[in-house]
Amino acid sequence: MIRELKTLVAVAQYGTFAAAGLQVGLTQAAVSAQMKRLEETLGIVLFERSGRTAVLTQRGEETLLQAQSLLALYATLGVSPSGQGAGSRVTIGAIASIQRTVLPDIVARFHQQFAECRTRIVPGLSMDLMNQVDAGELDMAVIIRPPFSLHSDLRWTPLAHEPFRLLVPQELAGDCWRTLLTQHPFVRYDRASFGGRQVDRFLRDNHCQVHDLCELDELEAIVKLVSNAVGVALVPQPIALKRWPQTVRAISLEAHTFHRDIGLVHRATGHLSEAARGFAQLLAESSQQL
Repeated sequence: MIRELKTLVAVAQYGTFAAAGLQVGLTQAAVSAQMKRLEETLGIVLFERSGRTAVLTQRGEETLLQAQSLLALYATLGVSPSGQGAGSRVTIGAIASIQRTVLPDIVARFHQQFAECRTRIVPGLSMDLMNQVDAGELDMAVIIRPPFSLHSDLRWTPLAHEPFRLLVPQELAGDCWRTLLTQHPFVRYDRASFGGRQVDRFLRDNHCQVHDLCELDELEAIVKLVSNAVGVALVPQPIALKRWPQTVRAISLEAHTFHRDIGLVHRATGHLSEAARGFAQLLAESSQQL
């Protein structure tokens, strides 16, 4: 409910669902859905809806004050009465491919430098993780760069530039990516993800009609499906990958190669703790060594 309460405060501050959505990184429809869910949970009407303006009811005004108090209390969790942190914590969001490859080594190095600090790794899709950073629920997140501009108070640190390859079963003959792509079943990178949208755009731009067989977000699972000769797939070559499995072949898209940009999104440096800044530095250094 913390996210809904933060959205409630934003709606009260900016006056419309659309304006609040711009601040918290949600669409107008998503803000509306959150407020409807909050009203149903609390059993009260929070807003008098008139045109595009959302005006708080009397119960809504009372709830807003309670929400602001709760959010202030929530911000102090983990802090002792003396004001000293009982062991600070850094929360990091990460897409699945990063969690399994570069992140464990970085977390290990981080705890060597910040022995008293705790970490929490949160999985998710890039869009959701970015919204959580923007809402202050995560200190930072390693995500695929979105196809739109970041909000003005978010910062982007590039970490990797991963080329897409056409992955085919080892025994499948031929090297023409267009022929292989259009004449064999296609295992699609989930279009709900930023990377999947890039694949979809590539197919449309190059007028490739594919025969979709299944669609999923987990890159490791996609590779295994190709390895089991289920179909072919367009996938990024991860920065930490030394070699592809022997059961698959990775074919270059040559001049048509497109890339997935991986980076760290976080709020302005002034909002980060010393430990969070240390973690971000370790991520940046690690990406330069790969």
